[in-house]
Amino acid sequence: MIHPFFRRVLLALSGTLLLASCSDNKQQATTLPYIGEHDVRARTDGGPADTIYATIPRFTLTNQEGKTVTDSTLAGKVYVTDFFFATCPSICPKMQSEMLRVYEKYKNNPRVAFLSHTIDPAHDSIPVLRDYAERLGVTNASQWQFVTAPHDTIFALARAYMTGAEADKKAAGGFAHNGTFALVDGQRHVRGLYDGMNPQEVDRLLREMPLLLAEESAKQSKP
Repeated sequence: MIHPFFRRVLLALSGTLLLASCSDNKQQATTLPYIGEHDVRARTDGGPADTIYATIPRFTLTNQEGKTVTDSTLAGKVYVTDFFFATCPSICPKMQSEMLRVYEKYKNNPRVAFLSHTIDPAHDSIPVLRDYAERLGVTNASQWQFVTAPHDTIFALARAYMTGAEADKKAAGGFAHNGTFALVDGQRHVRGLYDGMNPQEVDRLLREMPLLLAEESAKQSKP
């Protein structure tokens, strides 16, 4: 039986996979969908209605170097997120090995960032996060940031990124979470969800990243 906590996440992922399948079958598709709730608002000038897409809420976190990371830090960047904890005995090693594939391709690209949130801030202190990053071979701490914050902040962000994370004494390591990667644009919209445990899904992320980067470049070039 599926853990009730993850039913919503699985539904979101299944919808994204369907969109991805449709996109793969239509080679002319050059943009990614906006994922999550949206609102349609009439314009006062009588023009076409505006569609307002959900955004990740503003946040303040601390990274493995003890530096403050906010939503402004990532403004204008395409970034990939996940949720982990350093003592995770189950899915985290596989997740991070897959994330490393994406990092290795984009580690010299200043327009791309990575944000890994610990769901065990009581244990994962700044020195622990720094050691974890170093053991993974992350050489650019300003590009792939391992961040901490109080539980409430982290769990709220997990919901915003449409992934699952919660304290659970019955789960391995004391936390229940999944391996979802979220791809986020420069305006804090979620544009892709991927199963970080599945290499084929991460291959899809690698195929879709250039589409989002091209879209962001086009936005920035507009007067």
